[in-house]
Amino acid sequence: MVDFRRFVLALAVLALFAGMASAQVGGTVGGTPLSCQTQATVTPQLRSEGYTEQTGDIVIQCTGGTVQAIGANIPLVNIAVFYNTPVTSRLYGSSGASEALLMIDEPGSGLSGYGPMQPQTLCTTPLVGCPATVGGINNLVSNGYTNPANMYQGIVTGQTVTFYGVPALAPGTQGTRVFRITNVRVNAAPLGGSVSGSQPVNASISISGATSLLIPQSTLAVGFVYNSLSATVSGAVTTFAQCSSQTRTYAGTLNFAEQFGTAFKTRVVPQTNTSYAGQAAPTAYTDTPTTTVVTPNQNTPGGIYQSESNFIFPVGTGAVAGLADYGTRLKAIFNNIPTGVNVYVSVTNIINSGTPAAAPSPVGNNNITSSYALLISGETVADANAGTSFFPAVTATDNASGQAGSLPFIVQVPITNNTGTAVWEVVNTNPNATETFSFGSYITYTASVATSSPAIGTSTVNLSYAPTATSGAASSSLTVPRFVSDATAARTLFAINICRTILLYPYITNQAGFDTGLTVANTSQDSFTVGSKVTAAQAGSCTFTWYGGTTAAPTTPPAPTNTGSIAAGTVWAGLASTLVPTYQGYAFAVCNFQYAHGFAFISDLGARNLAMGYLAVVLTDPGTSARSATGGASNAEWGGH
Repeated sequence: MVDFRRFVLALAVLALFAGMASAQVGGTVGGTPLSCQTQATVTPQLRSEGYTEQTGDIVIQCTGGTVQAIGANIPLVNIAVFYNTPVTSRLYGSSGASEALLMIDEPGSGLSGYGPMQPQTLCTTPLVGCPATVGGINNLVSNGYTNPANMYQGIVTGQTVTFYGVPALAPGTQGTRVFRITNVRVNAAPLGGSVSGSQPVNASISISGATSLLIPQSTLAVGFVYNSLSATVSGAVTTFAQCSSQTRTYAGTLNFAEQFGTAFKTRVVPQTNTSYAGQAAPTAYTDTPTTTVVTPNQNTPGGIYQSESNFIFPVGTGAVAGLADYGTRLKAIFNNIPTGVNVYVSVTNIINSGTPAAAPSPVGNNNITSSYALLISGETVADANAGTSFFPAVTATDNASGQAGSLPFIVQVPITNNTGTAVWEVVNTNPNATETFSFGSYITYTASVATSSPAIGTSTVNLSYAPTATSGAASSSLTVPRFVSDATAARTLFAINICRTILLYPYITNQAGFDTGLTVANTSQDSFTVGSKVTAAQAGSCTFTWYGGTTAAPTTPPAPTNTGSIAAGTVWAGLASTLVPTYQGYAFAVCNFQYAHGFAFISDLGARNLAMGYLAVVLTDPGTSARSATGGASNAEWGGH
C-alpha cells in the first residue's frame, strides 16, 4: 500500500513537467523576456458543505530570461491569487500569515536538479519576503547560505492570498524555474447548492513588485464544488407507547452517504499498518534544546493526499501548515428528547440494527478498503498530538436489546435540555468507492402513566458533518476542517404516543323503568402474546363523558365520571342508576391504558321482560391516528373488541 501511494505521488510530480499549460505569462527579468506558464495541477472535488476545502495546487513554470551575474540581487515579486470565494487557510497570529505556501523549484521532491534536492527552508518574514542573491551553482536561487529560503507563507485577506518578496531568478537556458502554490483552503459553501452539477472554484493570478510579469490569461479552475453528503434516517418511524417501558430498544438507523469517493477523509494518509496511522500527527523531534518541530509525513511537492490534511510543513513553534485537526467527522443532534428517555448510539458504524461493522486490524491502519468510524468524545476534540497515540474514542458500555452476551457496542448520549449530540470520526475509508456510514440509535425509559412520563411527542435528529461553525472566514482559532450546519429539516426519529383506549357506548338509559350496566375490562395482561408481542401490564382509570341528559335536565349532560384505577386483568362495573340517575344518551370512555374493552347491558328493572347487551366500540384514537387495541391506523371508527 505504501509503495503504491509513493508511486502515485511520483507520477503527480513528474506530470508537472509534462505540460498542461493553461496560460502564457510574458515579462522581463534582467532585460530579456521571461516566458512563464500557469497551470492547475489537479482540480479536486470540493464539498459544498465545507468552510475549509482544499483547492488544487497552482504551478507557474518559467523559462528563458537574462542570466544574472553571481552575487547580483535577484528581483523580488509579489504573487497574489484571487479566488471567487473567501480563502480560509489557517492563520497564524494577527499578521495574516497562513498555512498557504509557495515553494520554489520543488524542494524535497526527490527529483533531479539542484533546486529539488534542496531541503525545505522557510522564509521567516512573510510580510516582506526574503531577499536573495545569485549563487554559484547553476545560477539557481541563493542568498549566500547553503540552504536559501525556498518556502514562503501566504498572507490571507478576504478572497486573496499574497506571497510577498519572492525571488524571481531567470533560469536562462539552464532549466525551468518552478513556483508551486499549495495549501490554499476556501469556503466552498457560497458555491454549493447546485442541483444540476458542480460549480468551479476559480483562481486569478497577479504578479507585481520590483519586476512585473504580464499575465494575459491568468484564471484557472482549481476545484469543483459538489453537494457531498446525503443523510437520512432509515426504517419506519418507530412509535413507542408511553405506558410500555423500553430497555435499549432500537429506534432508527442514522445514515451518512458520501456523494463522491473522496468526501470522507482520514486526518492524514495512513502510510503504515499501525493503530490510528490515519489519525496521528507526525512524529515530534527536537533540533535544538528549546525548539520542537514536526517531521512531516505528507511533504512531497505535488503529492496527492486524499486526507483532510494537505502538504504538511512546520512554520513555527506549534504551528504546522497543512495539518488538519482531525479526519472527517459525522454528527447527529437529537432534538425534543422527552425527560426520562435515555438515548444510546453505536460506537461504530453498523451493518444492521444490532451488528457492528467488522473492525480493521488494527483500527486506523492503511487498509483503504475498510469503511470504519468511531464515536468520539466531542466534535472539536483534536486527534492525536505530536508524539502521542491519543485518539478521543468513546468506549462502549452496553448492548442493544436482544444482544446480551455479545461485546458491548452502544453507549449513552448525554441529554441536556432535551437535546444531545453524538459525533463519529472516519478512521478507515476507501477513496475509490462511495461509502455509507450507518449508526444505530436506541432508547430506554421507565413508563409512568400516573406522572405522564415520558412526555408524548415526536423526537427528531439533525445529521451533518462536524464540527459545524458559523464563520466561513479565515481564522487562527477555529478548527480545520469545519462545516455548515445541517441545512435539511430535522428528520423524524421516533415518537412516544399516549397510552389510552377510547370506547363508545352508543346507548345508555336509566329512564322508563330501564337501567344500564356498564363494564370496562383491562386486558393488558394475557397469556397469548409472546416474544416481541408481549403486552405490558398497565393500570389506569377511565373517564366517562356523557352526551344527553336527565329527566330533570334533558339537554344538560351530567358531569364526567371517573372509574378510578383499573388494574390489569380486572373488570370495573357500574350502573347508570348509580352513576348518572335518570340519564339517557351515549357516552365515551377514555381509558388511560391500552387494550380496554367495554360491555353494556340494558334491561328493565330485574331483567324480567326486556334485556339486551352490546360490546362498546373501540374507536380510532384521534391523538395518535392509531387503533387503540392493535396499533393499526385508520381514519374511521373501528368496531374492534
